[in-house]
Amino acid sequence: MAKWIDLIDPAPDELREQLPRKVQESALERLLAPAEPEDEPRPTLQNHGDYVFGIFLVAVAVPEEDRVFYQEVDVVITHDVLVTVSKTPPGEHPYDPQPTRESCKPDDSAGMMFYRLVDDIAEHYLDLVDALDAEIDELEDNVETAPAARTRVRLSELRHDLLHIRRTLAPTRDAIRRVVDNVVEVTEGEEVFPHEVEVAFNSAYDKLLRAFDGLELSRDLIASVRDYLQSKVANDQNEVTKKLTALASMLLVPTFIVGVYGQNFKHHFPELGWQWGYAWSWALIVVTTIAQLVFFKRRGWI
Repeated sequence: MAKWIDLIDPAPDELREQLPRKVQESALERLLAPAEPEDEPRPTLQNHGDYVFGIFLVAVAVPEEDRVFYQEVDVVITHDVLVTVSKTPPGEHPYDPQPTRESCKPDDSAGMMFYRLVDDIAEHYLDLVDALDAEIDELEDNVETAPAARTRVRLSELRHDLLHIRRTLAPTRDAIRRVVDNVVEVTEGEEVFPHEVEVAFNSAYDKLLRAFDGLELSRDLIASVRDYLQSKVANDQNEVTKKLTALASMLLVPTFIVGVYGQNFKHHFPELGWQWGYAWSWALIVVTTIAQLVFFKRRGWI
């Protein structure tokens, strides 16, 4: 019967005591290294002789805070022992494998337990893609009402998150593909990934592929929202330009009339000697202004 040992931020002595084999120094350093959000390791799965060593990152979305953080899980696998080392990100909580452990069957090998762990990680990525799509849809719905500057900032954040997730998801997918293709296996002792386990890993690999395809769709959705925002900004600028043009035109005609009557050519302007000349000029100004106002209003410019 296989054994699953789960450790959270273990001390060096505790880790060495629980490891089923003496591991390479590079692997031990990685197992003991604290989680660093600015220097996350690349997910991988490697054969180290009589055990398999792996590094995985679980992406977790926090929709209410519009952010994504990563939980690191390192693994050491032999035929009958699975050791997982969960690391606590600064200010966050570590990955909890307890629900996955409870789903394991009594006769599961360590390789099958590891499959259930990877399958749960793949489910996390699918949930993350769904959360991102929901965020993008909400952003698109609010393009018309939200300030353009805030929308641009959020689009930039989402694009950065997508790129980060892609850099994490792609090597995770490649690592699991190596199990499916029987590339990763111990060279000493009983095999960790027998055929039935490799077949089971196809399911996790398929979920990771779906998550990766979902990321591509999310990237297209972000591009669509960005184009929509740019179109809206251009339309808003056109509306402002039309309003300013209408305002300038309404001021231009009265200015022209006042300019004409302000010229000092008394003998050529009979209205200057007319009793109603002043009222006539004002009436002309008011009528032309109202006529322009009605015209621009019907055109929808103001």
